[in-house]
Amino acid sequence: MNTLYLDLSSGISGDMFVGALLDLGVEFRQLQDALATLNVGGFHLHSAKRQQGGISGTKFDVHLEHGAHGHHSHRAAAAQDHPHHGGHEHGQVHGHHHGHEAGANTAHHHDEARNFRDIRELIAASPLSEWVKERSTAVFARLAEAEGKVHGLPADEVHFHEVGAVDSIVDIVGACIGLELLGKPRLLASAVTEGTGFVDCAHGRLPVPVPATVELFAQRGVPYSQCEEPGELVTPTGAALLVEFAESFGPASGLRPVKVGYGLGTRENRTRPNVLRAVLGGAVAQGEFASDWEQDRVAVLETNLDDVSGEVLGDFLERALAAGALDAFCTPVQMKKQRPGVLVTLLCPVERADEFARRILTETTAFGLRQTVAERRKLRRRFLEVSTRFGPVTVKEGRLDGRRVQWAPEYESCRKLAERSGVPVQEVFAAAGEVRDSAG
Repeated sequence: MNTLYLDLSSGISGDMFVGALLDLGVEFRQLQDALATLNVGGFHLHSAKRQQGGISGTKFDVHLEHGAHGHHSHRAAAAQDHPHHGGHEHGQVHGHHHGHEAGANTAHHHDEARNFRDIRELIAASPLSEWVKERSTAVFARLAEAEGKVHGLPADEVHFHEVGAVDSIVDIVGACIGLELLGKPRLLASAVTEGTGFVDCAHGRLPVPVPATVELFAQRGVPYSQCEEPGELVTPTGAALLVEFAESFGPASGLRPVKVGYGLGTRENRTRPNVLRAVLGGAVAQGEFASDWEQDRVAVLETNLDDVSGEVLGDFLERALAAGALDAFCTPVQMKKQRPGVLVTLLCPVERADEFARRILTETTAFGLRQTVAERRKLRRRFLEVSTRFGPVTVKEGRLDGRRVQWAPEYESCRKLAERSGVPVQEVFAAAGEVRDSAG
């Protein structure tokens, strides 16, 4: 499977993401034809090669058709009214108007609105592939959930004004279509960079990142950092696409570029080019080692202790696991002055490292700890229920490159069955092994 790596040093918006996919080779006509099958009118698409900050890329725009007012580029107008680099995303939700949507060019659309339920049904009724429908609906669900939380509304009741709804539908569904046309690559991303300051809207000022964007990051615990660039770099639609598709956030590692594309924003940034760089990595060449294992990154926290009681240490390990640590254990070690001690090791998601570091420092006798970030390789796994002569047993199966390489009966499942059957637990384990052998 190919890999698509997004460089988020200048943030991301929906139109920049679609522009980057077009720059990578997605055919504009194919994208246009696919979007035309949606029951959405009043717009046409435009794609052009331009330059931003000395970098050549693709600028993607949705031009809204305003009847007697002629053609009006919503995104181009947006850049004149406030410093959004994508320019269109705010004002899509009822009660959340930003500068350009309050203007005369779009005011006549404000009486029309689509809620999330309408958009979900519109996508479901389209002839697009099931993958595109499923993924674009999932992105919209994330966006509606975030906006609903900000405004105190259930997701289904979040209203997208006509102008914002058209832009969002085109960007989100178009992004999913583009990914499908690229072969559905796995998506990785750099650390998220956001700007600073405020965004003006009809009802006041919102801090950057805007509330919906922060809520989207919170859905998956995505870490972000702010830079000195004034204004918004990450828009809610861009954040929703990231949260739905990106498997991880961090530096590129072992990425072999095959093609590079740039999606351009509208605004001229002060400190960095306003571009989204997308690097498409190819499959590993024949004869080289490649596997379809899962990959992620975890924080590894360690500390050496020689003055902690077994009761305190045991309590800490139990509490850490209950709080969401991926693993927590201790190993005997020889410490200074030949004192026997233990090495306490805790694995946790990278974004929760500070939380668990605080736990180590406050719930053990540690005066300090070491923190590293490690890459993991994991078998693709699934849980199955198999029939044995004692009854059904849950087993965990691990697969690599399309074949089963691990088979592990779950202890609790075996223990309960052994207890009910009045046999030693090892007999139930053996029975599960017999099923594995007979299944090949």
